[in-house]
Amino acid sequence: MSREKHDDRRWPTPLKPIAADDDLYNADLLDPAIRKNDAIQLVINMVSPGKAPDMKKATFGAGCFWHVEDAFCHVPGVISTQAGYMGGMTENPTYREVCTDKTGHAEVVEVTYDPAKVSYDRLLDVFWSIHDPTQTNRQGPDIGTQYRSVIFYHDQEQQRTATASKEQQQRKLKKAIATLIEPIKPFYRAEEYHQQYFKKTGKRVCDI
Repeated sequence: MSREKHDDRRWPTPLKPIAADDDLYNADLLDPAIRKNDAIQLVINMVSPGKAPDMKKATFGAGCFWHVEDAFCHVPGVISTQAGYMGGMTENPTYREVCTDKTGHAEVVEVTYDPAKVSYDRLLDVFWSIHDPTQTNRQGPDIGTQYRSVIFYHDQEQQRTATASKEQQQRKLKKAIATLIEPIKPFYRAEEYHQQYFKKTGKRVCDI
């Protein structure tokens, strides 16, 4: 029985470590060989060896994820962002499936941040400022449950902070806030062309 010849060219070239304060845009950092193979997960070493700060995650839905991701990736202390889908029934949904409003998912952005540089309260302030939380299952012309206003909390501390923040925002508004506060569910990363969409295309509006 013949043995398959080993071919080193099948494997991607290792990437060099990236400093934690670099301007990270995940899609732009991926080696082309990795981008073509969804089965390979890239883990980027964003800190020097032996020093691992306690990075945290936050997940928000506030309408079209293009502008939501664009807002959060410019916040100092945010390490990385990725657009995706959360809160539905369908496993590994596609963008087109989510757009049918039948999968139950919301368009969300998962934010990885350094709590030593930016607080969860600060991220909530950004969240409230970039959309109208009084609209139910829509944002402007974008209509459907996938555009709902939602905060997915990762732990009880985030739940308490988000609830208090919502109550504070409600005192400023006459209309009732429709924002949901729910525990995280499986996150499905959106297709690559959605990642850092405004940065890639130079567009500042959602036109799909």
